[in-house]
Parts: sequence; C-alpha cells; structure tokens
Amino acid sequence: MNQSLSGRRILVFVGDIYEDLELWYPRLRLIEAGAEVVVAGPVSGETYAGKNGYPCVADAAIDDMSAGDFDGLVVPGGFMPDKLRRDPAVLEIVREFAAAEKLVAAVCHGGWIPISAGVYDGVRVTGSPGIKDDLVNAGAIWEDAAVVVDRHFVSSRKPDDLPEFCRGILEVLTSGGQ
Repeated sequence: MNQSLSGRRILVFVGDIYEDLELWYPRLRLIEAGAEVVVAGPVSGETYAGKNGYPCVADAAIDDMSAGDFDGLVVPGGFMPDKLRRDPAVLEIVREFAAAEKLVAAVCHGGWIPISAGVYDGVRVTGSPGIKDDLVNAGAIWEDAAVVVDRHFVSSRKPDDLPEFCRGILEVLTSGGQ
C-alpha cells in the first residue's frame, strides 16, 4: 500500500487537557507520511496543556476551518472533547467531513465529538470503554477492538491502540476514495 500523503491536509483538534499521545502520535505519523497537519483549537496561537502536561500550540482557530480545505480530521481524546463538543463550529465541521465522506478519526474519548455532531448513527466504532454507552445510545455499533474502520470513519480505544489507529487512518487516506 502506498502510504505517501504528499499534498494531503489533515486537521487535528486541540484544547485544554487533550490526551498528549493521542494528538502527537498521529500528528507526527501523518507528517512522516508527507501530509500537512494543521492543529486547530479554540484560539489560534494559544498554547494548550495536555493531560500529561505536554504543550501544543494551535496553528489555527477552529472557527476559521472548513472541511473543504482538508482531506481528513483527527480527534484526540482526553478531557478536551467534552468541552469542544459544546462548540457549534466544532460540530458543524465534523458534520461537513462526514457528509463529504472524508476521514473522521477519533480515539478514546474523542468519540464524544462525532457523537454530539450526530454522525455515528449506524457506524461501526470503538472508543474508550467509558463512553461505550454514549456511542451505543448515539446509534453506533460498538466493537471492542484496537481499531475499527467503517468506510471513512476510524476509531480506537486508548493510547496503546495508536499504532493500529494510525494504520487505519493511512488505510482510509490511501484507499483512493479520498
């Protein structure tokens, strides 16, 4: 499988108390594969602290982002998704990615954002066991697996699943459908 993502642009959400590994591992893996990665938070240029203390500076503001400018979206977990899912701009951009059948990848508690956007109904997913009920109640089809790929949706449970999560992301981005 060709894993060159040259010319591809990926959006990653950031906010306070994001799960450090769940942002940095995919971000660096995607850059390694040749993608341009834009990290967007509530405020451009703001530094957000990870759950384990690792800082991340937002390249851009979420309000200025459009799914039309990107090939995919990565939503890290941590406590960040619980706050970001209350932002109408966040939910709208997730809906845009889903409607355009572009990558929507969420790990651990990151699944809260697609749940609140209403895009998981009938989608096979996994996530943190702590949000299993939320996923099922949103109409998702729960699987306990390191990674679940359902069309353009990729999901994983926890930081230990990040190698599989990134392989799922690469599979979707290089399958020719993107």
